[in-house]
Order: sequence, then C-alpha cells, then structure tokens
Amino acid sequence: MKISQTPSPFHKGEILAQKRAGANDIAQWAGDFIRDYLPEQHRDFYTHLPFLIVCGSDNQRNVWITLIEGDEDFIQSPNKHLITLSAKINDDDPLKLSFSDGSHIGVLGIELQNRRRNRFSGFIKALNTGYEIKIGQTFGNCPQYIHPRNWTREFTEKPLPAISSHELSNEQQRFITHADTVFIGSGQLNESEPLSSGFDASHRGGEPGFVKVMTKTRLYLPDYSGNNFFNTIGNIISDGRIALVFIDFETGGLLHISGHAKIDWEPVNPHDSAAKRMIIIDIVNVIERPNALSLRWQKQDDQLLNLKLIKREEESANITSFYFSTVDNTPLAPYAGGQHLPIEIQIPGQMGLSKRSYSLSSGYDDGQYYRISVKREEMGVVSRFLHDQFNTGETLKAGRPTGSFVIDNVDTPIVLISAGVGFTPLLSMLQSLVEQTEKPVWYVHGTQNSHTHALHHEVKNITEQYNHFNHVTFYSKPLGNDKLGKDYNETGRINAHYLINLCKASNTQYFLCGTYGFMAEIRQNLESLGVLETHIHYESF
Repeated sequence: MKISQTPSPFHKGEILAQKRAGANDIAQWAGDFIRDYLPEQHRDFYTHLPFLIVCGSDNQRNVWITLIEGDEDFIQSPNKHLITLSAKINDDDPLKLSFSDGSHIGVLGIELQNRRRNRFSGFIKALNTGYEIKIGQTFGNCPQYIHPRNWTREFTEKPLPAISSHELSNEQQRFITHADTVFIGSGQLNESEPLSSGFDASHRGGEPGFVKVMTKTRLYLPDYSGNNFFNTIGNIISDGRIALVFIDFETGGLLHISGHAKIDWEPVNPHDSAAKRMIIIDIVNVIERPNALSLRWQKQDDQLLNLKLIKREEESANITSFYFSTVDNTPLAPYAGGQHLPIEIQIPGQMGLSKRSYSLSSGYDDGQYYRISVKREEMGVVSRFLHDQFNTGETLKAGRPTGSFVIDNVDTPIVLISAGVGFTPLLSMLQSLVEQTEKPVWYVHGTQNSHTHALHHEVKNITEQYNHFNHVTFYSKPLGNDKLGKDYNETGRINAHYLINLCKASNTQYFLCGTYGFMAEIRQNLESLGVLETHIHYESF
C-alpha cells in the first residue's frame, strides 16, 4: 500500500484507538481520503437536507449535540469550503450562545430516508441572515445501522418549555430504552494538532434497547464495527467530554445529554453481543425540549419486502451469491446498477434484528430476482450467518433497493474499477450498461488470484459479446496454475497511470469501489494526473 504524503488527519487519541483495535494502517492512507473541502456531490447532498446535526461546546465547556432545521433550501454552499445556514437557533438550545463566536463545531448531514450521510468539522460564524460554516475536515460514511425513515413537517404544535436537570427522569429512561437511534458528539481541542482539532457529530443506531440505562446518571452505548477511523473513541481517549441527543421522531422532541465518557475495551457479558467495545457515559446535564422541531419522521417498515432465498452459489473461496424472490412470486421493483439492498435478519444470540446493506451484484432482470454477493468475514456476524446457516427456502425482510452510487450520464466513456468484493455494484453497473450506451466501457478488477476471483465468467460473457465493452483483471498474488492472458491480464495492483491510458477522453467517468485505502490511493493519483474530481465517483464497503 502506498503511504500517504498528506499530513495525518488523526490526533493522538484516534491513533491510539486505531492501534488498540488492530487498525494500524489507517493513518498511512486516510490523509488522502479525508478532505479539507466538500466535493461537488457532497455540496449538492447538503443543499437538499431539511436538518443538520451539530456538535460543539457551551460557555462552561460542556459538550452538546443538537439538531438545526430550516425551510426548504436553508442550506447553501457558496463554494467548496463553505456552508451557509438560513436558520435561527431556538433560545433553549444548549448551543445557542456558542454559535455566535466563530467556535469549533462538528456537523453530520444525514438522509434517514435513503441512509446517506456525510460528516465534517469546521468553524461557525454568525451572519445577519443566519450562519456560515468554514470546512475543516470532511468524509463520507457507509449506511450501516441507519434505520430508514421518511420525514414530513408539522407546524401546529408550539414548543413547550425546556426541562433541565442533572439526571434522567423515569419517563426519560423509558424513552431511551425504546430508542433505535442516537446522535453522539465528542471533540478535542489541541493547538499542537490543528488538522484534527475540533468536534465531531456522529450517528449510532441499533435495535431498541441498544442504549442501556444502567442508572439515572449512567448509560452504556455499544460501539460496533465501523470505518476504523475511531473519531468518537479517539476523542473520548483525548477528552472525555461527550454529548448525546435522542429524537422523538413522532413529536419532534429532543432529549439532550451532556457528560463524560470512558471506553471499556473488553466488556464482560455485554448487553449487546455485537458490540466490539462499550462506551460508558456518566451524565452531568440533561435538557429535554418537547416539540422542539417541526420535523416528524415515520419508519419505512410498511415498505419492507418479504423475500425468500431461491438459490445460492459459491462464486469463489470466500464469496457466495444469494438469489431472492418475493414470497408470493410477484415481480420485484426495478433498481439502478450500483444500488444496494438493505436487509433485516434474525440471528440466534443477537439482540433484535441484524441489519446490513449489500450491493446488488446483477443488473435488473424483469423483477425475477435480487442477487447479492457476500464475502464471508471472520468477524462478520451477518456474513458468517448467511454463508454458514442461511439455506434455500428461508426468508428475510428487505427494504427497497436504494443508493446514489449510480451512473447518471451514459454519454461518456466509463471506467469501472473495483478491488476484492468491491466488484458487486460495478458488475451490476456493467450489466445495466449493455442496453444503455454505445460509448466505450472498461471493467477493471483487482483480486489476489483465481481462488478469490468471483463471477469473472459473467464479465467475460459481456465483454466478449460487445465490441465497445472491455475488461482487465489484475492478480496481486497469482497461483502457479493461473495463466497470464487467460485468467488475468496484469500482475500487481491497479494503478492510476494504467487507468488513464485506457482512455484519453477528457470526459471519461471513473467509478471506484473497494476499501478506503484502495479508493484513496486511486482517487488521489487520478486527480494528480489531471482527472477532475467531478469525474471520479466512489462507494466504500
């Protein structure tokens, strides 16, 4: 792996957390993945949001996290370094006063209805029309653990007076035990580490009860597998101040909690067996704001599909494809190549339903089936269950296909680039493009060898049928019986110079899917060779 030349975006606490969890290589490449500005697609994402989650501290240095809402188009992005908000902060909001002094804040943008999210840190400045935020660091997030909800507005109820205390009431405790979503705020301010100094706003989701109320002043919050950046955990190591906000999705109420946290790295008999670590939160201040918002949310449970497994096929040593149809054999809804399928499945020994999103690995075929191709991860609760115990005829629930990692413009040359199991959305794109474009299309895939090379026969069938479709395969560790020119085309790892030479057209669009490190290296090198950032699209797994 190429070692990043960009200064590390992580502070000492984050690096300690990464090492403790065995993610020792993150800092080598993440500097090329975390930006100090918003790419065009993220600027567009923010301008369509009806609210933002914001974290900061008050004048007593207590950390708080809140939700800021506004009318349609209340968020704008004048340039890639700025976000502006045409909004007023309610007087009872715990961050009201700190929004006027140009202080550090952390921001989370999230679309609960389709599970997209993006985070950034920056500095806020009061304007006559609202607020301006200067971007510090920004990066995207995967949709795992987000419960899909649709939003509406309700203007009939006025906000009720805020209720402040230093402990949770019985009703507040009951509310938390029924919550499936919480937003968490943390931070650290250190002038010696300016790149990583600031606050972070993050999402946590699980089955109701995933946040455990231990006492009226103590909560246990499980920490699941994530992107291995360990922003929240690292902040807690450096500065134990923490904030939570729970949303009453039916009434628009907010329950703010500010306190101190510590990490239990090896919890004994945790209340959630999927937890990798446990965040222990000691409460200092509580502010409940009934009917604080005009926004209301409804779960998409009525839109869930009952699917049955009609076929499973082993594609490689560690990847198996699962084919699903509806239980009543009615046609399945169409989807675009690159989208993913949210699934819910009950796994013995797990608290509630386990929810994951897997990219659809085939093009839409008249609603006959949905196919996902899943890599078996040794530490993956859901992937191991699917591989080892989920058999033909069994059922699960799924949301409708969703996701914005799709091809919007088929009138340009297209290069699809994947590594490992990252091939899944790109294979779906490749199959979908057959009927959509006459422009040149390249499919470039990297894997270790024939032992790990999945679904290569489908790629070969497509590219041999159509003259404008081409494929290139890289093997990083070919086996003795792997034949160059037959099983694979290149030895080593995919590199940007090779990709550039495939097509010299300046309007070529590049689509990447793989690990954060893989994408960071390819993206940075493509841009250094002159490819516009708007021509590079990516999805992590």
